[in-house]
Formats: sequence, C-alpha cells, structure tokens
Amino acid sequence: MKLRIGLVITVLTSIGLMIACNPNPATNTGGSAPNTTAPSSVAAPLPDNGFRAEVTIAEPPTKLRTGQKETINIKIKNVSDVTWFQRGGEINNETGNKFYLAAGNQWLDKDGKQTTEEEGHNGIPKNLKPGEETQMTLLITAPKTPGEYFMRLDMVQEGVAWFGDKGSTTTKVPVTVVK
Repeated sequence: MKLRIGLVITVLTSIGLMIACNPNPATNTGGSAPNTTAPSSVAAPLPDNGFRAEVTIAEPPTKLRTGQKETINIKIKNVSDVTWFQRGGEINNETGNKFYLAAGNQWLDKDGKQTTEEEGHNGIPKNLKPGEETQMTLLITAPKTPGEYFMRLDMVQEGVAWFGDKGSTTTKVPVTVVK
C-alpha cells in the first residue's frame, strides 16, 4: 500500500511540474494558439503597434548658444498596448545598445527638415507597461550654426526605428540658437 501511495504522489508531482514548466498547455493539446501580441522575452524589434509614445517637456529651452549642452527634464508615456522593456526584451544578447529603448532629440531647420546636428539619446530608466509613464533627463547639444530650429523629442528603439517614423506623435519645440 505504501508503494502505491508513493507512486501516486510521484506521478502527481511530475504532472504538476510539467504544467508549471509549460504555462500555456494549449500548445500541447492542439488547443488555441498562444497570444502572439505578447512581447518576446528575447530582445527584438517592437511590433508596429508598440511604437506609440507621448514625450512631453514642462520647461523647454527657448534660446541656446551654439554647441551648448543642456540637460532637459522630460516625461515619457507608453501609449501602446505593448510592454516596453528597457533593453528591448527581458533578455538582450546583442552587443552594444541594439533594441534598447531610449528617448532622444533631433534638430530640424526652420523649414522642418532634419539637420545633421548631434542627437541626444538616453535609455528609459525602467520597463513601462501600457499606460505607464516616467520622468527622465536628456542631454541635448545645440546646433553649431546660429538660427531658428525645432527640437524634436521622440522615442527610439536603437538600431530599429524612431517612433515618429512609425507613426507616433512627436513633440516639436522652437529653439533660437545664438553665438
């Protein structure tokens, strides 16, 4: 009798471990397919619906000197339906910053065309679920030539795309650059 009880306990424990190791038993039973919109645990490009952000700045600079470096405070909000992982996934085996999520700025001339001026990038400080927001800083460098510019604030997945290029709204701030 003790042998049968021990055998039953062993079988039930094994079944419990199999279920715990495979949280989606539908994949073993021929049931419905797993949710393909959930982010992968391995770093990869975001799905197109993941490139949705709001980037705001409470006190934008209005005038900077040529080449001036300035740290600005911004707020970013994940307005997509996808969790943003700081490193592009729970696991990132890539070299460099590929797939990392960052806030950044680009400089546009007075006609709205992107310049070749230095961009600022700063990785997000934590993972953000849909609807979550965080505050962070961004180091910007003013253009080297005096003039009227727009500083465009956006999110970027490093090595993949700027969110604005995928249809997300960006924030544009007019900035006068002087000598």
